[in-house]
Amino acid sequence: MDKVQGKVIWITGASSGIGEELAYQLAEKGATLILSARSANKLKKVKEECVTRFSAQVLVYPMDVSDPEAIKAAVSTVSEKIGSIDVLINNAGFGHTQAFLDYDFSRAENMFKVNVLGLMYMSQLVARDMKQAGAGHIINIASIAGKVATPKSAVYSATKFAVIGFSNALRLELKDNNIQVTTVNPGPVDTPFFDEFDPSGEYLKNVSSMVLSAEYVAHETVAAIGTKKREVNLPRSLSVASKLYALFPLISDFLVRTAFNKK
Repeated sequence: MDKVQGKVIWITGASSGIGEELAYQLAEKGATLILSARSANKLKKVKEECVTRFSAQVLVYPMDVSDPEAIKAAVSTVSEKIGSIDVLINNAGFGHTQAFLDYDFSRAENMFKVNVLGLMYMSQLVARDMKQAGAGHIINIASIAGKVATPKSAVYSATKFAVIGFSNALRLELKDNNIQVTTVNPGPVDTPFFDEFDPSGEYLKNVSSMVLSAEYVAHETVAAIGTKKREVNLPRSLSVASKLYALFPLISDFLVRTAFNKK
């Protein structure tokens, strides 16, 4: 029997990209899904696809993860309807690339609300129920950008550094409660994320050889469910690069700056 069959799995940011693909792959494996994102219409289409193709059990709960009250209401409602969550996949997030000296700070604040604070609050509320249930798994979708920063991604990289640091500490706190915490750190992924992150297309052009598919990232994320993996770094070449970055920071800074300042 597949390790996710019959499990209750909550995915945030499930209306497109990695989150949407996670929904399809988990529905195929027999999981019961809770899907959240801001767009009710997009979530409804993902649910219909899951039900039509896989006869999956799916609950749609539209939610803005930048709003703590919305998160609190969602967790309360879902707990009453379904009970304990077996797996929480914190996938909601967005990015924007721009020189920091020109950055609109209201955008920076919102990015931290979505990418970091919303993720933390979801984790806190759901983990409390997991603790009572005696088991659980929290998977936080971070980024290689949280390990290797690049020019014009100062704010986005900062949010992902925060997610990785939070996850590493939370893992230690929850270990005795039989709750696993895994961080998934993909490189650039071909999703609508880049419509906002990189409107000019320059970033994608610089990293074209490393761009991943949403299907691949979702597959590797699903494979981590039920394991004790601390983190999943994708692709593996960037995993090696992140280790070299830590060992040889001055050389790495020069190489990264040169690569991402190509015209």
